Amino acid sequence: MDFGTRRISSLFATVPLLLFAGLCLFLALAYRQTDLVLLSLLVLGVMGSLRLWASLSLFRVNCASFLDKTRVFAGERLTLEARVDNRKALPVWLEIDVHLHGVKGVPSGETLLTAGSGLLWYQETSLRWNILAGSRGVHEIGPLRVASSDLFGFFPRERKPDGPLQVIVYPRLVPIGPFSLPRRDFFGIAGSESPVKDPVYILGTTDYHQGRPAKHIHWKASARHHRLQEKVFEPSGQEKVLLVVDVEEFTGERAHEPFEHMLEVVASVAVQLDRRGRAVGLLTNGIMTGKGSPFLRVTRSGGQLPALLEALARLGATPQGRIADVLGRGLTLPWGVSCAYFGYEETEATRLARRRFKERGMPVEFLMLNDLAALMKAGVGSSLNCNGLDETQEPMARAS
Repeated sequence: MDFGTRRISSLFATVPLLLFAGLCLFLALAYRQTDLVLLSLLVLGVMGSLRLWASLSLFRVNCASFLDKTRVFAGERLTLEARVDNRKALPVWLEIDVHLHGVKGVPSGETLLTAGSGLLWYQETSLRWNILAGSRGVHEIGPLRVASSDLFGFFPRERKPDGPLQVIVYPRLVPIGPFSLPRRDFFGIAGSESPVKDPVYILGTTDYHQGRPAKHIHWKASARHHRLQEKVFEPSGQEKVLLVVDVEEFTGERAHEPFEHMLEVVASVAVQLDRRGRAVGLLTNGIMTGKGSPFLRVTRSGGQLPALLEALARLGATPQGRIADVLGRGLTLPWGVSCAYFGYEETEATRLARRRFKERGMPVEFLMLNDLAALMKAGVGSSLNCNGLDETQEPMARAS
C-alpha cells in the first residue's frame, strides 16, 4: 500500500488530534487528573517518536538507479537496477517506484514499476526490473522515487535521489534484399590499386619521406614520436554512401507508420553497408530530438554506425526545409559518394533534389515507399541476427 494512502486513512496523523491531546494534557494538569496526564503524555510521546522516526527514515539512505545498456534496438530487453543502502542504525521500510516513458515492464507491460524492501541497520539491497523497448526514439526512465515512513506509516516521507535515465531506442532492423548503388571511382580503379588517395580516410601514420607534400604531415603524431610522421590514406576507390532521408511528406497520423517503416529500412541498409566495409553518412531535413545533427559526414570508423543509428532514433517527422535547399547551401561531400534517397513519394521537391544531385554529378538511387516494400520482400527468408548495441559494441542485424 502506498504511504500517501496510509497517511490519509490514519486518524493519528491529523493535526487536530495532536491539538486535542495537548488540550487534554493542559486540563489534566490543571485539574490534577493523573490518569489523563499519563494518557496525554503517552499519545504525545508516541506521536513525537513516530514523527522523529519518519524524519530520520531517509537520512543517510543512498539510492541510485542504473541501466545495463542505454542504447538498444526496438523490441530488445534491458534491465533497470536500483541499489539502496541504509547507512544508519535505524531500520527502515522503503517503497520504490519509477515511471516508464516509451518503454514497458516485462512481462505485464506496466508503465509504473513498484517494489518494497525493509532494510536493517547498515544493510543494502538491489532491486531489478526487466524492461522492453517498444518504440523507436529517445525515452526517459524515472526519476526514481523513494518513500519511507515511521513504523506505522503515519508520517510518510519521499525523495527523488537522482534524475531520469535516458535510453535511446534504435529503429527495428528488418530483413532486406541485397542493396547496391551506382559508383563513381577515380579512373575506374577500385581498392588499393587506385593511384589517387582520399584525404578523408586516414588509415594511420608512417615516417615522413623527403619529397612528400608537407600538407600530409601529421603534426600531433610527429610531436608524440619526436620525428616527422605523414598520414597514410585509404585509396579513394572505397565505396562511400550517403543516406538521404526526406521527411517532408510524412505529415499526419496516417504517415506515422510508413515513416517508422522507412527508418527501419534505412537502419537495415546502413547495417548491411557497414558489414560490407562501406563508408556511410546521413543527411536529413527532419528536426532532431535533443542533441543530434541532421548531417553525418561520410566516413568509415568504429563509431560511425552507432552515431548514425542514434541520429535515426532522434529523427522526427517534422521538416525544417527541403533537401534541395540543403544541397544548394554548399554541403561539402568527398569525391566518389553515391546517394540513396529515401522519401514518401515523388514530388516537386524530390524532382528539385534530383536536379541538385545531377548538378553535383553524384549518382543517386531514389527509394520511395513502394520501392521499400519491394526491398523488404526481397529480404524475406534471409537469416539476420541482431544483438544489443551499446557504446562499444558492433551492431548486428536481428530478424524481424
